[in-house]
Amino acid sequence: MHIRMSGNVVRGLVALSLAALGAAGLATGADAAPAPTAHAAAPHLGMKPIAKGSVRVAAKASSSNTLTVRSAGTQGVVSPTPQVYLVFWGSQWASDPAGVAPDLQAMFKGLYGSADTWGTILTQYCEGVAKGTATCGSGGTHITHPATSPLAGVWFDNASAEPSSPTAAQIASEAGKAAAHFGNTTQTPNLNAQYVVVSATGTHPDGFPNSGFCAWHDKTSSSYGNLAYTNLPYVPDLGVDACTTLTDGRMLSGIESTETHEYAETVTDFWPSIGWNGRNGEVGDECENMDAFVPLSTGSFDLQGLWSNKANACVTKG
Repeated sequence: MHIRMSGNVVRGLVALSLAALGAAGLATGADAAPAPTAHAAAPHLGMKPIAKGSVRVAAKASSSNTLTVRSAGTQGVVSPTPQVYLVFWGSQWASDPAGVAPDLQAMFKGLYGSADTWGTILTQYCEGVAKGTATCGSGGTHITHPATSPLAGVWFDNASAEPSSPTAAQIASEAGKAAAHFGNTTQTPNLNAQYVVVSATGTHPDGFPNSGFCAWHDKTSSSYGNLAYTNLPYVPDLGVDACTTLTDGRMLSGIESTETHEYAETVTDFWPSIGWNGRNGEVGDECENMDAFVPLSTGSFDLQGLWSNKANACVTKG
């Protein structure tokens, strides 16, 4: 599913008291294209829940864990060549106390090539095969492991403030504005683009954290076609070790784990829920009890485990 909630139980709406660090000057400029009219799909099926990871017990692998494809379609089932667009929403990004913006960019800049053995887990999944398929073999169009960074664009949309408590519809609309900003104004480029709408510290997108999720992904319709997007709150506002099963004391582990959960689920269930799902949810839902600190070419990051039909287990390596 699409709601990502792991790590410590919500500690209330306590904001971080660290000194502001700024957004590291990584903005790409103002949006010159008109924004589409977009609306959020409901319900959000891919949420990662906020729960205390230390008490979560790993389920034994069984036939109920196996993922099967829910559509024989050739579009919107998976993202064959993933392209990630990070959208740092609002003028509030003048403050980034945990350093989320540079960290997420570094993580995605390293998710490719031989140094990334986590992303190779996804290549066993495909589209264009019979509904109910559990093993693609050589059939269909497989997800490809990126040969270069999947980070296709970064935008600090800071001309105005993000609403303090944006609705799901407003988050979807921001994804539409991002599609316009990056020039993805037809369905074709949006068959692989995923827009990660990252909210700033102190904001409460779609009720976060009282609504009980670390993040979620979904699709929305727009004049540019269907858009895949993620609602990624400022997870460090929950405190150290939230939204991860690791207890390493890093403020960034939870948001790294959360976003890798959502990234993988978007890639394998692009327009939910016609992609790969099992009785226990999507590829990340199966494995919320597993996190690992994994080295990439750009540093080491907390990557959540993913379900592998091939291994019949949760794994962090393909």
